[in-house]
Amino acid sequence: MLRDITIGQYYQTESIIHRLDPRIKLGGTLIYIISLLLFKNFLGYLAAVIFLAVVIKLSNVPFRFMMRGMKAIMLLLVITFFFNLFLTPGTELISFWKLTITIEGIRTAAFMSMRIIFLIIGSSVMTLTTSPNQLTDGMEKMLGPFRVFRVPVHEIAMMMSIALRFIPILLEETDKIMKAQIARGADFESGNLIRRAKAMVPLLVPLFISAFRRATDLAMAMEARCYRGGSGRTKMKPLIYQKRDYVGYICLAVYLVGSVVIGRITL
Repeated sequence: MLRDITIGQYYQTESIIHRLDPRIKLGGTLIYIISLLLFKNFLGYLAAVIFLAVVIKLSNVPFRFMMRGMKAIMLLLVITFFFNLFLTPGTELISFWKLTITIEGIRTAAFMSMRIIFLIIGSSVMTLTTSPNQLTDGMEKMLGPFRVFRVPVHEIAMMMSIALRFIPILLEETDKIMKAQIARGADFESGNLIRRAKAMVPLLVPLFISAFRRATDLAMAMEARCYRGGSGRTKMKPLIYQKRDYVGYICLAVYLVGSVVIGRITL
């Protein structure tokens, strides 16, 4: 299941989405997430589905590969759905024992579930189509205005990029350690919650040791290459907007305006 998480991975292929400037993909992901919070009806989520489907089709990334990331959050999705279903007050529809299902609860549960699903898939599209180097450069460019306030923009962008890049690496390391512990007789699934928490200790200790070792190796490698932060650094491949990037901005602007208009509609 850990290997099914797709956020932080990069899918190497050729597509128009891969060739877009990373700033557009970062801004587009932010706009898409904001739009999900604006929608109050199924018409809005239909627009989000169409927009996301078009982007996925243009990215040439297999949809099944993206859906693998949903397996890891299925438990969170189920918990969120049932909490909203049973704990939302409103017009009573079904009542049994101490649980009550309301019309508003069904609506809220459906909306929250769709938001989580679209948020995960939308974020995965950005990381799957953007290499770590492009992601760092795009973040640094977008955070550039904060240099006026002496914010270490390059260092922040580098840390965020490294964190995203290390997600699949640490997940793979966790999977290896878990299989090794199971082969030695460890049991991570049986017992109550406290017993399961105690069983995680043999997994977490070597994982933390491995993570700190990787961080130390990375720091030594960067220092050996005379890395000194963003001051005075140049780019081998500077970000330059192309015609396709301006078309991408126009598409994002149309989607943003449409999201605001649809978000004001209450059905």
